[in-house]
Amino acid sequence: MKALIQRVRQARVDVEGETVGAIDQGLLAFVGVERGDDQARADKLLHRLLNYRVFSDEQDRMNRSLTDVAGGLLLVSQFTLAADTRSGLRPSFSSAAPPAEGEALFDYLLAQARARHASVASGRFGANMQVHLLNDGPVTFLLET
Repeated sequence: MKALIQRVRQARVDVEGETVGAIDQGLLAFVGVERGDDQARADKLLHRLLNYRVFSDEQDRMNRSLTDVAGGLLLVSQFTLAADTRSGLRPSFSSAAPPAEGEALFDYLLAQARARHASVASGRFGANMQVHLLNDGPVTFLLET
């Protein structure tokens, strides 16, 4: 699994003009599910999302996690993260999990996140989403499990 995370001051996801998920300060995580991913990898990714230290402490160092700052977590499924872009001029999606498997694992990740963290929102799997964000920093990292 992969997650492209961005530290945000606020973020929201709209589908067909309706806001389906929104957070204030926290992390926006675009999540890509690849073939062979399983619940153990989702659990590892969630642990990293909740504990990755990207928020500033009193000395302005990145020493605080999402859990430490009680920030929001906005999960957005994005199968394009699983694309193979190493060659050619068109991405290959052969390494992406099939839609049903990807949705099941994303739903598992979302359920586990909601069980472990107070403020969790999400986009809608497979939908055409418009993501609005105010990046804080900018601070962006690619996490892989």
